[in-house]
Amino acid sequence: MSVLFFFLLLLQSTTRPALSKPDPQEQFFADCPPASCGSGLQIRFPLRLRSSPPSCGLEGLELSCRGNDTLLSLPTSPVPLRVSAVNYRLCLLTVDAGTGSLCPIRNLSSLATSVYTPQSLRDYSLVACRNEIEPGPDVAAPVSCPAGDADGATYAAVYSYGGMDLVPSHCTMVSARGDVPAVLDWDYAPEYRHYGFREMAEAFVRTREVSLSWSVSGIDADCARCEEEGNMCGFDRARNRSFCRRRRGPDVKLIAGTSIGGFVVLLSVSLVLLYIFGKSGKEKETQLKVERFLATYKSTKPTRYTYSEIKKITKSFKHKLGQGGFGSVYEGELPNGIPVAVKMLEKSKGEGEEFINEVATIGRIHHVNIVRLLGFCSEGMRHALIYEFLENGSLEKVIFSNEAKRNNQPLNMEKVQDIAIGIARGIEYLHQGCDQRILHFDIKPHNILLDNNFNPKISDFGLAKLCSRDNSIVSMTAARGTMGYIAPEMYSRNFGTVSHKSDVYSFGMLLLEMVTGRKNVDPAIENQVEVYLPEWVYERLVHEEDLGLALVKGEGEEIVKKLIIVALWCIQWNPEERPSMSRVVQLLMLNLESMQIPPKPFVSSSDSISTSGV
Repeated sequence: MSVLFFFLLLLQSTTRPALSKPDPQEQFFADCPPASCGSGLQIRFPLRLRSSPPSCGLEGLELSCRGNDTLLSLPTSPVPLRVSAVNYRLCLLTVDAGTGSLCPIRNLSSLATSVYTPQSLRDYSLVACRNEIEPGPDVAAPVSCPAGDADGATYAAVYSYGGMDLVPSHCTMVSARGDVPAVLDWDYAPEYRHYGFREMAEAFVRTREVSLSWSVSGIDADCARCEEEGNMCGFDRARNRSFCRRRRGPDVKLIAGTSIGGFVVLLSVSLVLLYIFGKSGKEKETQLKVERFLATYKSTKPTRYTYSEIKKITKSFKHKLGQGGFGSVYEGELPNGIPVAVKMLEKSKGEGEEFINEVATIGRIHHVNIVRLLGFCSEGMRHALIYEFLENGSLEKVIFSNEAKRNNQPLNMEKVQDIAIGIARGIEYLHQGCDQRILHFDIKPHNILLDNNFNPKISDFGLAKLCSRDNSIVSMTAARGTMGYIAPEMYSRNFGTVSHKSDVYSFGMLLLEMVTGRKNVDPAIENQVEVYLPEWVYERLVHEEDLGLALVKGEGEEIVKKLIIVALWCIQWNPEERPSMSRVVQLLMLNLESMQIPPKPFVSSSDSISTSGV
């Protein structure tokens, strides 16, 4: 219907002279032309100067003038902040924070309001040392501090995520939870994009600048997309919505042909143009979404590579390691000789969500049981992620591969237990060890990688979500994850709310597979109900029947029973009856004698055995 309407409108414009009538949108720019403070920055919609009519900008995005300076007043700042740059494409203001001193400790995140959010912040702690302290990538020293003149101490700013381990014993922490801008806006200072914490702290001391992103309803995103295309954004008062004014030359009137052939050609061209513009518009929206995100997270450790560099790293994608849910993985080598695995994300998947999720989560954290993200590529619709290369591949190949069972020594139960503890500690860190709780939502053998010593590392954060550590309940529009590992509450809220306990369920199913070497969902078996792995294991555990693990003897049998009991606790259908991952780690360290057999995981809580202590 919309295509027919478009065609008829186009046909009408070609068969009769165009009537000259005023454009109501032009009235907006007549009333609200771009303004500035003297020779200062150009201010236009959705921002406005206080001297302009209120209808020229969105509520909360008002600026003022002091001479040639443009000022931003925030309820969270005692004094107005001078605006040094505006990026309409990324919805960013760069402001002067007033002082670049790191002592007393700075907390720039406190500038946040309902409209503005400080971007690209790195946490740091302030330490006082009796002796001099050497600066390093994660240590900015010495730091000028008024208190240092009195007590003779040397002060340093230490990156909270990685630098505290480097602090000498003669240093003591003065205060924690400060933050500084990790990088200036990409467009203004691209030379900063590879800096470490020390360089970024020193840059803040020099420039005193911090970037604030603005967000008001959905109009800011529409205007950002408009600016991305090189146009100007305005507001249609009659329709109460934003619009994008194209930068065009003079209008060209078409002369309609009279032949049937001309009619067909015009219709065909219209349909093709609709398809092309529709597709390119969606791709541009995805690119803008990703680039706005990278403007926030480009300060993190991962290095940004070009697509041509990715081709060199992978030798033109010569050796494919495997296929994941969001793309193919290739073997590669960085210029310094470090082996890597490169995941090329399929552009048809998720409108950039999986790329953003990966960089937003593992791009900022370091843990021995979480795979390291070393770099990434975002070039148009091409997105790639570069990880550390892990020699033994995925846990899935180790526990399910028939070839591995024939040709290699199977993992003994002690090693299986070590792997289980490592995975549990990794998930525990995601849930408790970060500023925001990270919910993985896709814990399964395929996403657990093993290094040369079979130490496990959690990978593939494409479905992950961030939430508050105090309240991990999240809203979901659809179940996410892999069949067989998805918690019941992901399908139906009748089982409870989606939270960090959903990852606990997935870990429990993973643990059952590790112990038994059997998949909980086997596509080769027609009637899955008859071989439901949790029920099969539970019945044999309760009746002390053989699990069919011929190679497990003696001490290994106790480990098997212990791991099964922990797994069955984790897969309770009621999320409240599942232990937290911290408790799971504790359970894995207990002796079998200290364990309590849980209730059937697939029945109602009325049939449950006491769950005290778990």
